[in-house]
Amino acid sequence: MTNDTPLTPAAHLPRLAGRAYHCHCGSPVFFRNSTCLACGTALGYDTAQASLVSLMPATEPDTWVAWRADDAPLEAAPAAAYLRCANLHTPAACNWLVPVSEDLPQALLCQACRLNRTIPDLNDTAHPDNAELWGKIELAKRRLVSALLALGLPVTSRMDEDPAQGLMFDFLRSPDFGPHVMTGHDTGLITLNLNEADDATREAIRKAMHEPYRTLLGHLRHEVGHYYWDRLVSGTAWMDGYRTLFGDESQDYLASLQTNYEQGPRPDWALHYVSAYASVHPWEDWAECWAHYLHMRDTVDTALSFGLSADSAQLEFTPFTLDALYQPEHPQAQGFLDFLNQWTRLTTLLNEMSRAMGQPDFYPFVLPREVVTKLHFIHLVVTSVNAADLAPDAVPEAMQPHEQTQEMVQGDNLQQAVYQMQNQNSF
Repeated sequence: MTNDTPLTPAAHLPRLAGRAYHCHCGSPVFFRNSTCLACGTALGYDTAQASLVSLMPATEPDTWVAWRADDAPLEAAPAAAYLRCANLHTPAACNWLVPVSEDLPQALLCQACRLNRTIPDLNDTAHPDNAELWGKIELAKRRLVSALLALGLPVTSRMDEDPAQGLMFDFLRSPDFGPHVMTGHDTGLITLNLNEADDATREAIRKAMHEPYRTLLGHLRHEVGHYYWDRLVSGTAWMDGYRTLFGDESQDYLASLQTNYEQGPRPDWALHYVSAYASVHPWEDWAECWAHYLHMRDTVDTALSFGLSADSAQLEFTPFTLDALYQPEHPQAQGFLDFLNQWTRLTTLLNEMSRAMGQPDFYPFVLPREVVTKLHFIHLVVTSVNAADLAPDAVPEAMQPHEQTQEMVQGDNLQQAVYQMQNQNSF
């Protein structure tokens, strides 16, 4: 069936921040850039604006303000001043900004880097690639955090901002002779095996596990889904809907994993789940669908910010209808449906582009009707959140641990590593 009715841009979900940025000189610049390659202007990512900002030195040493032409009219209020993240000159190459505050102790790390509890040993002579691998992970994590903030989700550090409900990361390398570091989530702590940042290693694991897709960003989106299930769903009014769609999470998690590893996924998983792994347990079904929701929101937002649309493409396409959604009568249901159908069109087009280059499909998944219902449920959970003032009755008294990680190998403390790298001038 060919759908000849074009989707209008106004029908899409509200845009997030977009990913198309320009330097003050007019040249295009990109999310990871800390300097404009055309004119040499310093750049920094401001989370408040969700944008890459051209910078110029401020009056105080080592502080910056948004770039302003000499002949620009002076503003009534003084321009906001920034510090650059202390991880700028480490292998993390963080280009995020830290607002200067006169009322609070000045943070040296940006909102993304403050989430780190443990990073790899950057002075490990036996593993000189630690720095490179950590840099890849940090870039993926910044992409994740920027999208979470744009969605209005709560993002706070478990170490020094919100010890009860915050988020933190351990990036650990397995010892050469064990034990193996497991990627996973446990009560607000996300652990990522550093070897996942090595492309050859990750691809070998992907093939061995018969997975169509495995990336650093995918890992982070999946694991943070477990965190937000604890934060936004567990113990709240969303639980009844969650159990209706995803199942009873009280079933034995470890036993479910063991069954999957011994017998494989259920034969009909493709009719009910977004991936084979989603069929393991209701927690994993949620985390997999959450990751795909973030894939969809960020990718469509990026495409629209660059003016890319599949609306005029001649594609064989059977659109989803309102009755596939969790709440088809919801006032904004049509907007989500239009977004979903635009995603299907866009990925169909991008898959063909990937094939034209001899590459694997851009999006090697099919969305069954049941998954569409789950995605709409997640969308309603996300859009119900007011990150600035999360309703007390929406927060469980205690987050329950799951997907336990094995005993961890400790790396350098982040602050120590920052100062080591700065003092040694080794990057």
